[in-house]
Amino acid sequence: MILSCGEALIDMLPRTATTGEAAFAPHAGGAVFNTAIALGRLGAPSAFFSGVSTDMLGEILAETLTASKVDTRYLARSDRPTTVAFVKLVNRQATYAFYDENTAGLMLREADLPTLPATIDTLFFGGISLVNDPAASTYEALQARECATRVTMIDPNIRPGFIAGKETAYRARIDRIIARADIVKLSDEDLHWLMGPGEVEPLCHALLAKGPKLVFITEGAAGARAITATQNRFVAAKKVAVVDTVGAGDTFNAGALCALHEAGALTKTRLAALSAETLDAALSLGVQAAAVTVSRAGANAPWRNEL
Repeated sequence: MILSCGEALIDMLPRTATTGEAAFAPHAGGAVFNTAIALGRLGAPSAFFSGVSTDMLGEILAETLTASKVDTRYLARSDRPTTVAFVKLVNRQATYAFYDENTAGLMLREADLPTLPATIDTLFFGGISLVNDPAASTYEALQARECATRVTMIDPNIRPGFIAGKETAYRARIDRIIARADIVKLSDEDLHWLMGPGEVEPLCHALLAKGPKLVFITEGAAGARAITATQNRFVAAKKVAVVDTVGAGDTFNAGALCALHEAGALTKTRLAALSAETLDAALSLGVQAAAVTVSRAGANAPWRNEL
């Protein structure tokens, strides 16, 4: 089973009311939440760990997980409020305004960490949950506790505006998590934010030298790449009419993890010696699933029978 660990929030997505006025519609979201949902819809065994409120919005989050076949037994429920993010689309690209003070997700602490059964072989981390304490330190502690015996993956999904004023501490945390991780996924923009200018392959090899065995790079409308110590595989993106890009990277993560799971590759031994065929299958399912997500509004990942 794959346990996604990170933020769950309500995205307020821009809409037009029947009166013609600008409006916002609430949708369950959050980068890590979206990956858990997409994993469940693609047929992978998916579970989710986060601080989730018992308020009305928190119930929407829990019900959305269950409806997408995600195991919710590891949720840390509390009566603190739910994080809300207002979304603005500019040229179909999403920007966010977060309201996260004293929320169930932000105030997650190490005492809330679950005891994990052997059936969970992979943990996925990322998103804005790795920015602010105490939650960021809590997720890092979980990865540090489990990384020796379970596969861990990180997609920091970097939001520079959300990190402003905390960049030094954030970079240090991401470096530590990457060093312990088996799989790292970055957009090409995130890669350059972390590693500076340069060609993709040398920058990825610098990341691999820190400890991971596999780096995925998404390159927007071009496609996605998988780089290991010995291989550089690329799969072109599917050409679709883009509605918006909300949740595209999160869905890619789920597709890639689902394919690795189906290949029996989510073990430390197998990840150290992945075949070109396995890498291509992971990239292909990732870009295929992401293409469906960007073709419709919001982070609405596909079910497997839609592919």
